[in-house]
Amino acid sequence: MATLTAEQVLALAPDAAAASAGRGVASASRWVSMGRSSEAVWGEYRGSGRHPYQTQADLGGPAYRCTCPSRKLPCKHALGLLLLLAGGHVAVPEAAPPGWVTEWLAARAERAARRAEAASRERVAAAPDPAVQARRVASRAVKVEAGVAELGLLLRDVVRGGLAAPRSARFWEEAAARMVDAQAPGLAGRLRRVAGLPRVGEGWPERLLEELARLHLLVQAHRRLDQLPPATRADVRALIGWPQPKDELLVQPGLRDRWGVVAHRVADEDRLRVQRTWLWGGRSGRPALLLDFAPAGQPLPAGPPPGSGLDAELVFYPGSTPLRALVKAEHGGRVEFPAMRPGLATVEDAYAASAAALAANPWAGPLPVVLDAVVPVLRRGWVLRDTAGGCLPISPWFGAGWQLAALAGGRPVRVFGEWDGEHLLPLALLAGGRLATADRWA
Repeated sequence: MATLTAEQVLALAPDAAAASAGRGVASASRWVSMGRSSEAVWGEYRGSGRHPYQTQADLGGPAYRCTCPSRKLPCKHALGLLLLLAGGHVAVPEAAPPGWVTEWLAARAERAARRAEAASRERVAAAPDPAVQARRVASRAVKVEAGVAELGLLLRDVVRGGLAAPRSARFWEEAAARMVDAQAPGLAGRLRRVAGLPRVGEGWPERLLEELARLHLLVQAHRRLDQLPPATRADVRALIGWPQPKDELLVQPGLRDRWGVVAHRVADEDRLRVQRTWLWGGRSGRPALLLDFAPAGQPLPAGPPPGSGLDAELVFYPGSTPLRALVKAEHGGRVEFPAMRPGLATVEDAYAASAAALAANPWAGPLPVVLDAVVPVLRRGWVLRDTAGGCLPISPWFGAGWQLAALAGGRPVRVFGEWDGEHLLPLALLAGGRLATADRWA
């Protein structure tokens, strides 16, 4: 079992109030009994009720259960118990789990087995008829081809009419809707982003022209799809919106490593909530991105907390700069956060990495970078200054510059973030063997 830290436990809290309350109950004197095993930790907490609350946590889940009336998950009692465990095994002795814990763990294992069996049956039942599937793919290809051709005409008309010509957000939204009808959701998403560029901020014509140029390049690349190298072809298909079936991906060879969970970031994109979990391979030095989606207003799945480690085999989606990955298999559950290999030494290295990525994939999104020794400095805006004096601008959307500077304390630190070629969005800071993440800075 990997050793928990207080930071990892508090990262599990559903909100700041639960984290604060969890600290309040992390006192051994309030617990009637406590115990731990390789699978779980449990305890009975003396609360306001007649009987102590029975609290338990499956360390491999993570999953939690408590008899208290709180609807938060994990509740303050589960957080407090995990904080006691993180403080040292002396406070939580090793013991044989009582019946109420073994029954819960057995029920969880039984449900997991039933879900796996049901999923296996569903995959077999849902296996498409090859002929039907071929007709469906061919039909979609015709629709996509027509949609891409229509987009090419729209882009030509926009440029001929001039970027300053009055076009409402509805103009772009209607164009995006037509791409949805053409079963090209990737193009629809890019058109919706274009809708927010005209007449917004200084230099908007340049940003608008750049995005339109990338769309034009995507249209031309799709017309020559069969002539492209396999990696670039995969990039174009993914950008158009062709799905990559997970079952096909998971049968491919993966990369096993001890992956450090560096950062989480949740954002709203195209009417969905998107959770980005960044991993970094301890041995490979390779970044990996796990993506989870949920409709607006719905909860996202709980992932491993930043600062934890994962011994797992990942398989990467194809492309010229493969970053997105799926967990193919886990080995032994959570592990210690691995030591990260050296990252980029200077700001010049960051610009060079961005140039190389764009040369391979002109539509590449933000790249994950680790800058090894930088100091947060406030000039006209916040920048990261390297030891050679080079400065990398921090994203203007980053609102925790002072917190970042305070954590660094004027000393060079390692910073992980997403780099778009112009600005870095810091997501984590590594100093003195400790990881601080952006969601805890504010």
